[in-house]
Amino acid sequence: MPPRRRIDPFAGAAAVAAWSVDPAADRATVATAVRYTLEELGARAPGRSVEVRVPPFGAVQCIDGPAHKRGTPPNVTETDADTWLGLATGVLDWADVEASGALRVSGTRADLSALLPLV
Repeated sequence: MPPRRRIDPFAGAAAVAAWSVDPAADRATVATAVRYTLEELGARAPGRSVEVRVPPFGAVQCIDGPAHKRGTPPNVTETDADTWLGLATGVLDWADVEASGALRVSGTRADLSALLPLV
């Protein structure tokens, strides 16, 4: 069963498009765009072995494999909203962002480069 969407796909796509035109978009637009792309990642790569965090806007568990039950998961990817949206839209390259330090990745399954861009 696919995960339930909290963000309307049309509103999410519109928010991503608005951010693409103006990366200094208002906080509500950025929040919608981040949450939509996180949901899209979860729908495309269902599972619970990797946690992707984009504070303060959201997080998603994805990728099939061993699921964590409590505490900090062993596979975590974390970044800021602009970096995440850049990766999700293909504006930024995973390896470049990781090398810059703007992307924090831990665990053997946390490399999402094969799943990006999402939109």
